[in-house]
Amino acid sequence: MRDGRTDGRLVHRPCSDSRAHKEGGSMVYPSTFSIVAVDPATDELGIAVASKFLAVGAVVPWARAGAGAVATQSYANVSYGPRGLELLAAGYSAQETLEQLLADDPDRELRQVGIVDARGGAATFTGSGCHAWAGGRTGSGYAVQGNILVGPEVVNAMAETFEATPGPLAVRLLAALAAGDRAGGDRRGRQSAALLVVKEHGGYGGYTDRMIDLRVDDHVNPVGELQRLYDIWRLYFEKPSPEDRLPLEGALLQELQELMRTLGYYQGPAHGVWDEATRQAYATLIGNENFEERIPPGADWIDRSVLEYLRDRAIRRAVASEETHRGEEFGTTSR
Repeated sequence: MRDGRTDGRLVHRPCSDSRAHKEGGSMVYPSTFSIVAVDPATDELGIAVASKFLAVGAVVPWARAGAGAVATQSYANVSYGPRGLELLAAGYSAQETLEQLLADDPDRELRQVGIVDARGGAATFTGSGCHAWAGGRTGSGYAVQGNILVGPEVVNAMAETFEATPGPLAVRLLAALAAGDRAGGDRRGRQSAALLVVKEHGGYGGYTDRMIDLRVDDHVNPVGELQRLYDIWRLYFEKPSPEDRLPLEGALLQELQELMRTLGYYQGPAHGVWDEATRQAYATLIGNENFEERIPPGADWIDRSVLEYLRDRAIRRAVASEETHRGEEFGTTSR
């Protein structure tokens, strides 16, 4: 095998367009740039991917908590996903998994794949039949790869940004994806992007391991839209830090009552008393606004991010109401 673990070195294979894959009699040139990675500190595994291809998130990213993550692309053999995860779960390293998958594939030279295992091992492969520019790079706990790119600067920018960015794995993955996009990304343009992160019991309610699964299937700016969706995900599902939990009392409770009244959740006075009407209104707000994963039932506190969200919504509601009122007045006086 000519590609695989690279220990931070850029791997580039000369890629020939003469081996183009055909479907329905026409040439198909699916292209992608992706990063697969693991955070050993949190046991999170994930993939971020973008492409000039419809719904790339339905094809490329595969991950299993405690096992590893796989990105299969460039005439993707989607069986690499589930088969690769089975091998990783059985204890195979990223490199061993890659070798096993390629050994069984007569069309291996059309494939591009990146793999990480839960222990931090990484491997990448770019077949000689991929379309230029194509190549990959690995580092500690990550693999970056892409095909039909503007050049090697795309994967270099992704790797360097991932290494330099602090924070949760999803933040680092999206920063790397955005860096690749800014560096030129897919030389044919933009269409879709996806983010998948898994962690044991990390899914909604703790029932599954699918912690984050966001997809932009068809958009003029898919990477930017994916970031917007992730920001919304953080608001709804990210657990607030203890210092961001503000007790609902005094002036803050009065403000909450005013906000809930503006938003239609509360009809009582803003008296700053945590009474039954306020408690029920707050519980209804949490449920209706989908904050139940962030703020538990019966909580007598609010976190800073939710407070800012409610303030913004109340302002927009008041502005909309004023514009409607003015429109009604104009309509009355003009008749």
